[in-house]
Amino acid sequence: MRLFSLLASGIFVATASTALAQHATQYPLQLENCGVELTFTEAPQRAVGIGQNSSEILLLLGLADRMVGTATWVSPVLEEVAADNAKVPRLADSTASYEAILGTEPDFIAAQFGMRDEAGNREQYADLGIPSYISPTTCAMKDASNGDGVRLEPWTSELLYQEISELAAIFDVNERGAELVSELRSREAAVRAQLGKRAAGLSMVFWFSSPEIAGDAWVAGRNGASAYMMEVLGARNIVDSEEDWPLVSWEAIAPADPTVIVVGTMDRRNRPADDPAVKMEFLQTDPVVSQLSAVQADHLVLLDAQAMNPTLRTIGGLEIMAGALQSQGLLQ
Repeated sequence: MRLFSLLASGIFVATASTALAQHATQYPLQLENCGVELTFTEAPQRAVGIGQNSSEILLLLGLADRMVGTATWVSPVLEEVAADNAKVPRLADSTASYEAILGTEPDFIAAQFGMRDEAGNREQYADLGIPSYISPTTCAMKDASNGDGVRLEPWTSELLYQEISELAAIFDVNERGAELVSELRSREAAVRAQLGKRAAGLSMVFWFSSPEIAGDAWVAGRNGASAYMMEVLGARNIVDSEEDWPLVSWEAIAPADPTVIVVGTMDRRNRPADDPAVKMEFLQTDPVVSQLSAVQADHLVLLDAQAMNPTLRTIGGLEIMAGALQSQGLLQ
């Protein structure tokens, strides 16, 4: 069995990420974020990251010494920032409480998804003078309170690069932000140049998890980060939904008979199907699913679930997917 695992005084108005990257931040800095105007008179010194992607971007920007807490983790932290992350208190593996976040005395909150009630909402923090920044990739969604909303337009890596550039500007680490964006752009461009569109003719389904192992599955919709990977490689998503992670039955997936099934891996164990080993056993033993072409031909790819979400790991996920398909002889 071939499996592959994976292991974004005047008031300076930020209107373009490129401009943010090329200049030292002039405070007060004003940003529009998810319909909310944020003003920073100085760089934050006590930041909380809610959501793994937000925390990892801050860590990659070299801001561990200005972070007082993180929460909502799915996968192991990126190896290159593991040492820095170990210095930052983890408030919760899943959702941190409003009280726990306030207990860190934060002066800034970066959130991957929409702010949940139990962690406090933007208005509550704003009343306390604490600005909250939500990932632009979530802002682009409709009804996205926890990352499972509807995305009317395809996700692009430009939203990730915007997020990195804006966070770098807020903390006045623009040069580091520009370096990180440049690195990710180069990696993305390399895949596009070498293997882009070479998966034409392949169909895929990306399986994140399921409420029950044998029940309906959370699979990638047509506009999310997983769909972005398929679009770059030229593959066809068998799922035609604007939800990022719609629930789809295997009875509906079976007739489409995808060429490749991508199985999400994660440390999270909120659901039985979070465990990739459980997913693999189901694929191999279910009377219907085990007969799918992808299972019969062993065209199964294990991929970090964080890469399936719109995060900075999506670029790495694209690289892993391209390499896996190439190794399996599926690229033209």
